[in-house]
Amino acid sequence: MAKGSFDATELIAPLMLRIPLGLIFMAHGSQKLLGVFGGQGLTNTFKIFEEKMGIPPIFTLLAIIAEFGGGFGVLTGFLTRLSAAGISAVMLVSMYKVHWAHGFFLNMGGIAGHGHGIEYNLALLGMALYLLIAGGGNWCLDRLVFKG
Repeated sequence: MAKGSFDATELIAPLMLRIPLGLIFMAHGSQKLLGVFGGQGLTNTFKIFEEKMGIPPIFTLLAIIAEFGGGFGVLTGFLTRLSAAGISAVMLVSMYKVHWAHGFFLNMGGIAGHGHGIEYNLALLGMALYLLIAGGGNWCLDRLVFKG
């Protein structure tokens, strides 16, 4: 592209990934942390993660921080790469511990006893990995705080 020309891709593409990814993870993190949006809240999340999935409390806490804090970080573009790394880790664990047993596809038919496959998690993982590699783009707090 010629010098001085306008490239909307570099300008808004990362933002178009950051907004939905950040909102999704802040919502899921607030279910676990605050018990809103039909979530279990902090105490029950610790209990469920340990009893049903064998995840120790320290890793549950890190997952909650990665979801809520990482969602906020991705949304605002603050510590974007670190936030995206946390989200990526959560998605990998979620795919392995919860969704892998159900195959690839989402359970769109609502088949009782059959959970969702890895499809959705894989899409979110791809979004997070893009931000981990490329950063938050031109419109992010990282550029203001870290000057470039």
